[in-house]
Amino acid sequence: MKIGIPKEYMTDGVDAEIRQATEVVIKKYESLGASIVSVSLAHTEYALAVYYIVQPSEISSNLGRFDGIRFGATRDQFGAEAKRRIMIGTYALSTGYYDAYYLKAQKVRTLIIEDFKKAFEKVDVLLAPVSPVMPPKIGEQVNDPLKNYLMDVLVGPANLAGIPSLSVPAGFSSDGMPIGVQIMGNHFDEKTLFKVGYALERELKLYERKPDL
Repeated sequence: MKIGIPKEYMTDGVDAEIRQATEVVIKKYESLGASIVSVSLAHTEYALAVYYIVQPSEISSNLGRFDGIRFGATRDQFGAEAKRRIMIGTYALSTGYYDAYYLKAQKVRTLIIEDFKKAFEKVDVLLAPVSPVMPPKIGEQVNDPLKNYLMDVLVGPANLAGIPSLSVPAGFSSDGMPIGVQIMGNHFDEKTLFKVGYALERELKLYERKPDL
């Protein structure tokens, strides 16, 4: 089994304890006989910006029929985050901004997809942290949408590329908070993800421990 480690996912911007837990997982896979290969997903730095143009645009388009005319006063039942994403998407798709935002984002999305295709020519799966930061406390970031969005920086690329990704427990921080790694696979190769994830779960046995909340 060849496991690729995207160098763009293991930068100084990732919490030190998360990087350390990920390194432990990498060594564990090596001890199980896997080959560890460094790979590059060069356009990862643009993924978050692309994700938050493409995804809100799709939300705006899909929910456009709930205009309060044909389906009653459903617009009033959307939460604040849903409304925010509808407005962002509507703006990105509007006349004069479609080419500058949505069309450009789709072109970069194609580059991100190509990055993954090239990586999977060398490896069977990719391994990376799930989040660059520790989990926030309940309600801690509810009034800061930007911080919430930034937490998606490492999981957005897989969604944009349309590939399967599996989150697996990797350890606990010094404060007892859970840390996870994500295993990303090629299109329609969920079977390999379950195989690789199960091997780690069986070795670490983290399911026997609960976070110290």
